[in-house]
Amino acid sequence: MRSLHYGLYHSLYEWFNPLYLSDKQSGFKTQEYVAKKAMPELYDLVNRYKPDLIWSDGDWEAPDTYWNSTEFLAWLYNDSPVKDIVVVNDRWGNGCYCKHGGYYNCADKFSPGELPKHKWEKCQSVDTISWGYRRNMKLSELMDLPALIKDLVYTVALGGNYLLNVGPTADGVIAPVFEERLRGIGAWLQINGEAIFGTSSWRVQAENATVPVWYTSKNSTVYAIFTSSPNQNTFELSAPKTSDNTVVTLLGNPKPLKWAPLHSSGLILLLPDLPFSPAQAWTLKLEGVA
Repeated sequence: MRSLHYGLYHSLYEWFNPLYLSDKQSGFKTQEYVAKKAMPELYDLVNRYKPDLIWSDGDWEAPDTYWNSTEFLAWLYNDSPVKDIVVVNDRWGNGCYCKHGGYYNCADKFSPGELPKHKWEKCQSVDTISWGYRRNMKLSELMDLPALIKDLVYTVALGGNYLLNVGPTADGVIAPVFEERLRGIGAWLQINGEAIFGTSSWRVQAENATVPVWYTSKNSTVYAIFTSSPNQNTFELSAPKTSDNTVVTLLGNPKPLKWAPLHSSGLILLLPDLPFSPAQAWTLKLEGVA
């Protein structure tokens, strides 16, 4: 395991805690639950385990003033043992979503229509019905590998992190159907990971070429990821501006591809026979483009 950071999920509320239900009954004018349960627990978690990330949840029924979120966050960023490294999301009270936080979740399965101005994360579940394990789930209710890769690529192209959930069984086992998808994502990333890990959004995030294309970038390198086969040997990209130093390769195949410029920008290239991809997604690496 390399480059892993330790994060904690914490739900501020508990559905059936008597103290919480009493506060709720008062219209959140009392804070017995916060004072005796939620905040002592949260302070203890930080002091004891020193997480790099806190993924807060369960906040939406009450405002941040009920949760004492600002007081906790002021301590977290100024005086806590992780004050110089910790990152938090935006779930700290009703009305905080997409407004306050180190990065935004906004809502479960949130997908922005354009490049956000603030760092964000999409939290997605392989099971489209539930975040927990269901013994009665049907295969048709699960995201398949191509859908997961499309979702991942879309998120990264728009500058987001991708948080993928699978619900373990009661004894902590990941069901084979989930394992299959996770291994499939890993196999795709073994070939295409350089277009995902450590990348940023490019000046153009997407274009409708022969098939939909999503762009990412890393330093001076641009990646064009297409999530269905063009079913033809020639492929046009209109966004990249080529130069005499432009080199185009297909990730997984080191041989440079033949290409020619198009008008003031763009290029047409000759694709090789695409290798079989269960994810139905491939990546072009473009060097020497703007």
